[in-house]
Amino acid sequence: MRPPFRFPEDLITLQAAWQQTYAELAQAPVGTTALRRRLITLSGALCTHPYWAGSADWRAGGVELRRAAATSVPAEEEAAA
Repeated sequence: MRPPFRFPEDLITLQAAWQQTYAELAQAPVGTTALRRRLITLSGALCTHPYWAGSADWRAGGVELRRAAATSVPAEEEAAA
């Protein structure tokens, strides 16, 4: 079994913002340009984060990061989504 990943808080925050933006984009019927641009910006920030430079298991780390971000969202934000 793999040891648990330890992600920096700013990386988890970036991933949570990406997931929130993605969910908003999926629900928006029109006027999605700003959301798409934000998603692209967040994707770039996630992919170029310094954490990934030192990690050889970045693919598995990405899955764990999405899980960590999903569990770090406060309950009131989940209810709003």
